[in-house]
Amino acid sequence: MENKEFYLGMWVTKDGYIRHELLPGGRYDEARGNRKSAYQGNYKMTGNHIDYKDDTGFTADGDFKDGILYHAGMILYKEN
Repeated sequence: MENKEFYLGMWVTKDGYIRHELLPGGRYDEARGNRKSAYQGNYKMTGNHIDYKDDTGFTADGDFKDGILYHAGMILYKEN
């Protein structure tokens, strides 16, 4: 996808348990279940690839394919 603005916003697993909010400026906020802001950190986009580094130093990554985010064995969908 050419438009980086598309990636900004909330990405959610089908069951709604995991919620990644990709914020402007390269920050993210992840909620898990009822835990708001369970993880926070920075992200960097390279093409359709995303690299995460949370504030504790943990790293992970993912890829966007056909408007879906595949991240650490999870599938997340853009929330409208």
